Amino acid sequence: MTSVSNRNARLAAAAEPSGQAEAIPTRTKIVATVGPACSTPESLERMVQAGARIFRLNFSHGDMERQAERVGAIRALEDRCGRPIAIMGDLPGPKIRVGRVEGDGVEVATGGTVVFQKAQVVTTAGPSPLRFCCTYDGLVDDVEPGQRLLVNDGAIRMLVVDKRRDEIECSVTCGGRISSGKGINVPESNLSVEALAPRDWSCVDWAIEHGLDCLAMSFVRGPDDIRRLDEGVSERLKAAGSPLTRLPLVAKIELPRAVANIETILEVADAIMVARGDLGVEMDLARVPVIQKRLLEAAQDYGRPAIVATQMLETMIHASIPTRAEASDVANAIIDEADAIMLSGETAVGRYPVIAVETMRRIADHTEAYLGEKPAPDRPPVRLVASQHWMAALAHGVWTVATDIRAKFVYVWTRRGHGARFLSQNTFHVPVIAVTPNRHIARQIQFFRGVFPVYMPDEPPNMGEMARRIDARLLEKGWARTGDSAVLVTEGHIGDDRTPSRLAIHAIGDA
Repeated sequence: MTSVSNRNARLAAAAEPSGQAEAIPTRTKIVATVGPACSTPESLERMVQAGARIFRLNFSHGDMERQAERVGAIRALEDRCGRPIAIMGDLPGPKIRVGRVEGDGVEVATGGTVVFQKAQVVTTAGPSPLRFCCTYDGLVDDVEPGQRLLVNDGAIRMLVVDKRRDEIECSVTCGGRISSGKGINVPESNLSVEALAPRDWSCVDWAIEHGLDCLAMSFVRGPDDIRRLDEGVSERLKAAGSPLTRLPLVAKIELPRAVANIETILEVADAIMVARGDLGVEMDLARVPVIQKRLLEAAQDYGRPAIVATQMLETMIHASIPTRAEASDVANAIIDEADAIMLSGETAVGRYPVIAVETMRRIADHTEAYLGEKPAPDRPPVRLVASQHWMAALAHGVWTVATDIRAKFVYVWTRRGHGARFLSQNTFHVPVIAVTPNRHIARQIQFFRGVFPVYMPDEPPNMGEMARRIDARLLEKGWARTGDSAVLVTEGHIGDDRTPSRLAIHAIGDA
């Protein structure tokens, strides 16, 4: 069996049209959040060299002028290094936050009483009860006595004990310091807050204007939230005269209602993110590991990419190495076949953003080596098989042929990315090189596990010429030998060949 180190090296060749040396990429994609700690062109380039293939812009933080500078730097880096780099915009969503608090915050004591009121107030230290307001006017109306109210990701816990017309009274069960803007969660309440606020729509307009590759939607409750965003994005793309008809949407799963509705969400979303931050606050923390596994299994059944996010290497915000538990967390997400693993504060505000990416890549290298020693399971996505979609059947056929001939690579020509997605979801241990004439599709393919995009704007005249160009890249790098086997597949016609799809066995370097 070919060693995983050699296999990963060939992946690097496929993803590196330029001769520039870089860290070997992994089958599991690495998402890095861009923030003050890594906004310079030099830092971004070093993170790509370390293994990042997707950059996340968190619209909950930072001004849009600064975000625009980051987009420009990433696009310039893409041109310079000659490989597709995806940018994901993360919409703020209806996050409820504490209103203005004097200074650096006030202490609330365990056993004390706190009041949240509709009227705006600046909270100051003083006798009990302390009075707070929040950014959501309907909090008092939606919350009922007996329900929990959590502040600062659950670090401060309260129980609602009384409700009056314009305020709720809470008993503090776990105290601490509350400062301006801290997040509020009410796990047992069905809030009537809109899933998309005016701020979200302004971010959508900005994302379209700046050519982002996908959008992540926060606090998704069910499929209707995704449908509404999809319709709004499509209308705005059309109004802007964009060549795109839609943007892929990632549903962030961070509410109990989203977990309960996961199958209907997967019917309409392009991908999901297991957003463990709010999920671990909204639900019993002890349930989150099993919920994560079930969400990943559901995504695999539906043939949708899944991203695991939040606190994966949290220690590396301040330290140059993670804990053993964090390393195991990353490895287990890869073993459970997450398509991507994400860094948040580690790269956005951490002291070691590049080292964090390098560390995540090294964990992925070793974990994927372990997985590569095992036979690739014959497990096509259940829902895709049931759909009898022709591309799903073709992808499973490619899996069978590649396994039988011990192919070193699969090359796929794709215009819309469907073939790349279907191949990814068939659990290939063989690297898939996805060739496309569409730059946007090349970037979006970065979300697919085990698939590495090559942007080829000058469309080859036929399948043979496409194979020759990819062969040349692999042979030049030394990652393939003449005579190595590959499987070629096309999704739709290529060049002057109008055949809707083709599958062929190919010897690398054979003209």
